[in-house]
Amino acid sequence: MDIKFNEKTNLIRLILGVACFITAIILEKFLQKEMIFVFAAVYIILGIDIIFKALRNLVKGQVFDENFLMSLATIGAFIIGEAPEAVGVMLFYQLGEFFQERAVEKSKKSITDLMDIRPDYANLLKKGETVRVDPVSVNPGDVIIVKPGEKIPLDGTVIEGSSLIDTSALTGESVPRKANVSDSALSGCVNLSGVLTLKVTKNFGESTVSKIINLVENSAGKKAKTENFITKFARVYTPIVVILAVLLAVLPPLIFDGEWKSWLHRSLVFLVISCPCALVLSIPMGFFAGIGRAAKSGILVKGGNYLEAFNKIDTIIFDKTGTLTHGVFKVTSVKSVNGFSENELLDFAAIAEKFSNHPIASSINKEQLSKNNEQITENKAQRTINNEQLTDYTEIAGCGVSVKYDGKIILAGNQKLMEKNGIDFIESQISGTKVYVSYNGVFAGCIVISDEIKADSRGAIASLKERGVRKTVMLTGDDPLIAKSIAAELEIDEVHGGLLPQDKVQLTENFLDEKNTAAFLQEKPLRKKGCLAFVGDGINDAPVLAMADLGIAMGALGSDAAIEAADAVLMTDELSKLVQAVDISRCTRKIIRQNIIFVLAVKIVFLALGAFGIASMWEAVFADVGVSLLAVLNAMRIMRFK
Repeated sequence: MDIKFNEKTNLIRLILGVACFITAIILEKFLQKEMIFVFAAVYIILGIDIIFKALRNLVKGQVFDENFLMSLATIGAFIIGEAPEAVGVMLFYQLGEFFQERAVEKSKKSITDLMDIRPDYANLLKKGETVRVDPVSVNPGDVIIVKPGEKIPLDGTVIEGSSLIDTSALTGESVPRKANVSDSALSGCVNLSGVLTLKVTKNFGESTVSKIINLVENSAGKKAKTENFITKFARVYTPIVVILAVLLAVLPPLIFDGEWKSWLHRSLVFLVISCPCALVLSIPMGFFAGIGRAAKSGILVKGGNYLEAFNKIDTIIFDKTGTLTHGVFKVTSVKSVNGFSENELLDFAAIAEKFSNHPIASSINKEQLSKNNEQITENKAQRTINNEQLTDYTEIAGCGVSVKYDGKIILAGNQKLMEKNGIDFIESQISGTKVYVSYNGVFAGCIVISDEIKADSRGAIASLKERGVRKTVMLTGDDPLIAKSIAAELEIDEVHGGLLPQDKVQLTENFLDEKNTAAFLQEKPLRKKGCLAFVGDGINDAPVLAMADLGIAMGALGSDAAIEAADAVLMTDELSKLVQAVDISRCTRKIIRQNIIFVLAVKIVFLALGAFGIASMWEAVFADVGVSLLAVLNAMRIMRFK
């Protein structure tokens, strides 16, 4: 038993109701007795849906809601002969609801526009021709064409063409990204310039766009503690005010021999004012706006409870590779000795690593190629490696590589390799992965390779500490000395290196358990209300992401493990996004608290005025609908937060 009107019908109903109400007020001066039927007709036009909602909820046992209160108050006004007030209250209540819905829709639209990444079609390449099909029907391995201006419908790899891609809908970043052959292209992005031919890697249901749409659609389902508190508060508050309204109508006439009609009128005004819809609507609206603002910045939060958790972060545990660092090896130091030049040292190492696919070998070869190009630019002779002169290539497990080049033995590896071959080497004190090189039995020098720290990591950690984060911890599988060096540079409080995945889980459990944490840290335990957050890349950190109070996957664009395991996903590699998430969460909390204080203060004042007969039905409408609308508009300020 319910009546629903679409937006167009609702608008027509309101316009008709306003016109009829004004006409009825004018005619009331001339036709008094007959006007009760006119007001009743206008009341039915405006309030039929409210009455049916109240009856439906009454049947379900949900008595004390705003529909019941509004129906009871206005029908009571009719009974005591206050028909114009009854119609006026319902009219202004419906107008308030209409404007509230527009405000909510505007907020939803900002998220809908942002998440309007669902593709309408895909250009499937079939037998040399393109056919426009539903993206759902495209399978992994199929080839699709994406023209300039079109959305990329499915995740894929570029096999032909190059273009600039707008990733703003996913990352919040306005700067386009270049896509070339072999690069991945994610669904939901927009192709800006050239024609791209993609080989599809995932079906639509598993694609990035599908996962993000599901995440955003389901984000409102997980309520924050503030939302749950307001819901519980309304369940207790509403029956109390109904009981008070009944007592207000009955006790004064019995005790003080007052006029029944006057006190009944006050009781009905009291009921209208007491409607808790301002709280029930504006609080979830605040979290919804906060989630939308975060999404606009490329931060996907899976629910209001997780957005609220950003406020309470007490300790943050960071993974290193891909989170604090780029996860890409880079030559950071080249130190030659015994008369060899740095270029010669790089050449020897590049020769030794010629056939290796290891990331360390790739970084050495890349550095050697870069130095070689610098020489060409300076019009110097190009240094080349003659493959025909490279023989006897041998990989020595756990040590390094041995090769013969132009009849000379080149060794490249760790300290063990030098010691094993009796090379008199100088141990490097620089932190990082060290590659010692010898040429024909003579130590040539050391190349240090490090995982480069992200530019914004240090600033982000400092900002988090300024915002009240008590302790920062780094857990990594990397060498403990390297881990300590990076932690010192970033001013991280505690670091543990050389960890296996199960070690990370165990240490995180220690932090989560208050007793173990106190012993583990040798200082005061976490605050009871504090939140432990783990920030990882979402690929090999899924167990810890799921275990932490707040799991944050960073730089996880397109990572299935991240989107599934984490509570929040930072869609780019910037750690500063985490600081933005904390700021948005704090702004959301501040505005929601403003709404709670404002709504309760106005309610208390007007309830008192209504009880003493000072506030009329019109003031009651403002106290209910007006306050609701103001609270919703205030909540929408979050969307403009910078």
